[in-house]
Amino acid sequence: MDKFSALRAFVEVAEAGGFSRAGRRLDLAASSVVRAVDALEASLGTVLLNRTTRQVTLSDAGSVYYARAKRLLEELAEADALVADRGDEPSGPLRVSVPVAYGVRRIAPHVAAFLARYPKLDVDLQLTDERVDLVAGRIDVAIRLGDAAPSAEVVARPLGTFQRYVVASHDYLDAHGTPSAPGELVDHACLRFHFGGDQQAWSFADAHGATKVLVAGRFKSNHSEVLREAALGGAGIALLPDWLVGADVQSGRLRRLFEQYDVTPDTARSVVTALYLPNQRGSTRVTAFMDFVEALARAPH
Repeated sequence: MDKFSALRAFVEVAEAGGFSRAGRRLDLAASSVVRAVDALEASLGTVLLNRTTRQVTLSDAGSVYYARAKRLLEELAEADALVADRGDEPSGPLRVSVPVAYGVRRIAPHVAAFLARYPKLDVDLQLTDERVDLVAGRIDVAIRLGDAAPSAEVVARPLGTFQRYVVASHDYLDAHGTPSAPGELVDHACLRFHFGGDQQAWSFADAHGATKVLVAGRFKSNHSEVLREAALGGAGIALLPDWLVGADVQSGRLRRLFEQYDVTPDTARSVVTALYLPNQRGSTRVTAFMDFVEALARAPH
């Protein structure tokens, strides 16, 4: 029995909650994963996993063994990463997670230049708006928009800031009027990002202080590109990042309102943050990508 492979199989099953899902993560047949775990249990003389037709859970012994096995695998991965990153030139696999719209708009146009600069890197770019588990997803570095929750399990590095614009099409404003003060937004159809309830607070801050306006409307979405298209089509007033609608404002397709204010949805902050595991400190692969995104985040939109 390959003890290392058996440990990986066991940890994956414990985290995935099943042999089939673990097999997909490991790119192995479920039967191979079962055999590896069976061999591990036989060598230890104990049951690590309680198995039923509906679920797989850790036994008492399995819970203890899982904690130590996971730590061992993480330490081995850290050792591999340190060795791989010893040279001056970043090399090897790099798996990154980026929000969908930000990845398409800000990262994708510059991927070719990044690959040309680092010819020994193999990049797997995952686009998702979900908050990923860096360990379970085998993510080397995740880019997030907004502050990261404080955690001892991850390292957060601020990469830059952006602005959010209140925008609407000229057709919408011609038909419904142009609000002259933030409070007038309560009488308009506002296009909202999908979180929270039917109403959403937009915070307007200037040199005189801050005020919150509860906005509402008949349309919301969990994708900022959809909100942009709705705004372009005259469906209402949207609050969107400058890197998404800056070109539309410059071309005149959208009009920016309340330019004198710093506007954010609820308590969100307009920052770009990189998250990575502590064992990736000093990784030239991770640092290269973070430096790349930082340069983009600080460049004019």
